[in-house]
Amino acid sequence: MSIVLGNAAVILVDIQQAFCSPSGSMARQGRDIGTCVAAAHQCNRLAAVARGAGLPVIWTRYSLRPDYRDGGWYTRELRPNIRVAESLRSDKTDSALWDQADVLPDDFIVDKPRMSSFYATSLEAILRGEGIDTVFVGGVTTSMCVESTVRDASQRDYRTFLVTDACADWAADRHDASLNAIRFGFAHLTTVADIGQSLAGSIDPALMSA
Repeated sequence: MSIVLGNAAVILVDIQQAFCSPSGSMARQGRDIGTCVAAAHQCNRLAAVARGAGLPVIWTRYSLRPDYRDGGWYTRELRPNIRVAESLRSDKTDSALWDQADVLPDDFIVDKPRMSSFYATSLEAILRGEGIDTVFVGGVTTSMCVESTVRDASQRDYRTFLVTDACADWAADRHDASLNAIRFGFAHLTTVADIGQSLAGSIDPALMSA
């Protein structure tokens, strides 16, 4: 795997209280967030590896108005339980980044009103401004916001890598189905360790054993 360091960035999708905290809206609805928490820790590790090689780190937040008028038909019709659970409201801590996310001042934070990190956000302007042509994507959940972001990145001709141990879903079958679809037509699959090995000449070796 050949990587031009100056042209790559890491995108970490929706490592938020909603998905990764026991007090978040997903856990309150009875979802098992264990896999998401494990992926979130791997996202922290991926962020550290990226920074060690001088790569930008971008965190996204799925964040909606308190009245959900920016949520579209998804929150009105397809998943109205999001409104009932007051999930992802911008005025609630549910939409905040996970309280254990290792966010640093130089990182970018992008708020989004849909699953894709590209739709109606500043993400592409950030990538273009930073001269990025390659992205490593991790986050939650694999079959929803992560896959939507990967597909959009690939269709915009970014060289796209999905970091498989830094993403997760509620159910293994949906996670695996997404990996198969992404592998087939949208991105290379990789791991945090593989990225670290590829960037080994540019980072502190201690980061790889963290």
